[in-house]
This record gives sequence, structure tokens and C-alpha cells, in this order.
Amino acid sequence: MKTVSMSGSPRANVGKKDAKALRKAGLVPCVIYGGKEQIHFSTPENSFKPIVFSPDACFIEVELSGQKYLTILQDIQYHKVSDSILHADLFELSDDKPITLPIPVVYKGSSPGVLKGGKLVKSIRKVKVNALPKNMPQTLTIDLSALEIGDMIKVGTIETNNFTIVDNPNMTVCAVKTTRNVVADAPAEEKK
Repeated sequence: MKTVSMSGSPRANVGKKDAKALRKAGLVPCVIYGGKEQIHFSTPENSFKPIVFSPDACFIEVELSGQKYLTILQDIQYHKVSDSILHADLFELSDDKPITLPIPVVYKGSSPGVLKGGKLVKSIRKVKVNALPKNMPQTLTIDLSALEIGDMIKVGTIETNNFTIVDNPNMTVCAVKTTRNVVADAPAEEKK
């Protein structure tokens, strides 16, 4: 799993007035919870760019006063008009507690059904995965090399290793649909 580093400064005051002053200075008030105690801090808004503007799931390593916390982004609030980040909640990870994250689905290979004129329909872009932090996959790779026209891949058929998928097993991930341009498997025999 990819890890993004972020540094911040602990917050002494946690009221609305303090949060407003931080936002005016280009900082985002944040909180880390899930550990022994809640930790309030602030960080520059641009430190969220590699996290928010990426399709990848990632861990966030927050450094505060020389101490590091491994976290995930739990919730983020945006301004209604300017889309600037108002507040972020981070969840501290523990090596022995499983977490659930949406993991991107990546496709590899060429489908024989698509080569014959079928259309690949991708139904979902992410799948919810439950795993210990050390076993969390970066992506879920779907092999298309066996998909003929009319075939589909469901969530329940995805191979899992040290993790479980919590989405409905009957949910379709992708399918090869027929189109007008479908080429027949064998040429028709000529009439004698």
C-alpha cells in the first residue's frame, strides 16, 4: 500500500475561532482518532493534494513534533462555494485491527470477446476490502484474457489473498456485451 507523508503542528486551542484563523492562514484543522487519545493538529491545505486528487488508496504518515502516526483519511469537509478543505478526520491504524478501504479495480489483458466486436462494460471502479494494514492491497487486478461475449466477472469470483471483500458477491465488476459489430466464431459454410 502506498504511503503519503504529511507533517503538521499540534493545535493548542480547538475552538471555532482558532479553526477560522488557521483556515485564513491556509492551514487545515485536523484530528487523529482511533488511538489512545484524540490528537488535534493543523497542516497546509496543499499537503492533501496527493491524497484527495488520486484514484489510489493510500496510508498517510503524519509527523507531529517528531512522532509519527500511520493513518487513513476517514472524512473530509469542503467549503460549499470555494471547495477549499475545511476539516479532515484521520483514523490511526493499528497492526492488529483490520480496516475497510475502497480499493481501485485495475484491468489487464485483452478480452477475446472484445476483439470479436463485443463491448467491455466496467460496472464498478472500486471494491471495499477488509484487511489488516500490512495485507491491504494497492489495487485489485482483474484479468480479462478469458472473457468471451456474454461473460462477466462478479465480486465473488475475485481471488483474495489475506483479505476479504465486503461488497455483495453477486455484484458485477465487468462484462462483455454483444454489439452490432460482433464477428461470428466460424465462417458460414457456402451452399453447394
